[in-house]
Amino acid sequence: MELLAPGGDLEKLSTVYEYGADAAYIGLAGFSLRSHAEPPADDGDALALAAIKGSRRLYGALNIYFRQRDLRALEERIERIAALPLDALIVSDLGVLPLVRRYLPDVALHLSTQANCLNAEAARAYQDLGFTRVVAAREMSLRDLAELKETLPTLEVEAFVHGAMCLAYSGRCLLSAWQVGRSANRGDCAHSCRWNYRIAIEEAERPGEYYPVDEGEGFTTILSPRDLCMIDHLQPLIDAGVDAAKIEGRMKSAYYAAAVTRAYRREIDRIRLGHADEYSRPFIDDLWNVSHREFSTGFYFDDPAAVTPTVRSYRQRYRFVATVLERTGAGRYRLAVKNRLAADEPIEFIGPDVPSVAATPYRLFDTDGAPATALTHQGGGQIETEASVRPGFLVRRPA
Repeated sequence: MELLAPGGDLEKLSTVYEYGADAAYIGLAGFSLRSHAEPPADDGDALALAAIKGSRRLYGALNIYFRQRDLRALEERIERIAALPLDALIVSDLGVLPLVRRYLPDVALHLSTQANCLNAEAARAYQDLGFTRVVAAREMSLRDLAELKETLPTLEVEAFVHGAMCLAYSGRCLLSAWQVGRSANRGDCAHSCRWNYRIAIEEAERPGEYYPVDEGEGFTTILSPRDLCMIDHLQPLIDAGVDAAKIEGRMKSAYYAAAVTRAYRREIDRIRLGHADEYSRPFIDDLWNVSHREFSTGFYFDDPAAVTPTVRSYRQRYRFVATVLERTGAGRYRLAVKNRLAADEPIEFIGPDVPSVAATPYRLFDTDGAPATALTHQGGGQIETEASVRPGFLVRRPA
């Protein structure tokens, strides 16, 4: 089963490959449903993507619903997109097919989950149109997936296994557009379903005077679904014939993508190689340290919790501090600093095959090599540690 992880920007793309992804997906600027996580489609990025990708697979999301002006914009940029080292395009709107076939005849077509493919007959119709894979609608159960695969064994099936779930049916939501003028169907969701809400009463003769109806702490997360987590149920997905396990999170940090990707990598490998539970358990346990809402198994087991809102908005035990870059001396490495790091803070490293290792003692230096008491995102710097680390490791501290 292929492990497919979110690319987002070039840094995150490189990270998920290093942390175990077989394939990654990126948005194509202006034409995907994560408009704030898209590398531009120009010649320089084609070369950068090819260097990062290597022999692994890379898919491009072209999955907004296109208005006429969007099709014209796509036509203007399709040659640049065709120059990118893409193995497949993730498509929801059939209106782009003529352009795609003309300029990218050898690139595979994957049907986006936004197309809401729920049954074998719909999947057969898409296969007849040239799609080689369907990203199953999130409302499908394991039983539905198994039946689809049994009916169409040559069609690849990709299913989400981890990440944020959407309140709306297959992600087709107008709440953000209505509230703040940012449409989820145009890649610009404000995630207003995650906000805290409360009910208030307004008396007709007293406009503007609101009487709150409180519950608990005064606000509710009634619109915010739980996060999906299938880490302990990968064998049933394999048994159902799922070809690719997909992680959501192009808008999340490289740290999030790394920690989640490596957990699913280890568990898929444990199942494939027949290892004991201890092979992957430390990496799975670390998922609870990464920012998340309450977990559920979505619709896979017809569980009512799939539509039960989360009680808490986020749980976060660690904060992402930095990425370890090249070695600059004995035990010393340059850091790409993401959040402020003070020299007296407890920190630890995580790596693709290392659940965590404490970084005590350690010393900080600025970019010129002078001792420093703290490092910031603007300034960057270096770290000297006795811990066994290497470029690509990530630094975190307790939140």
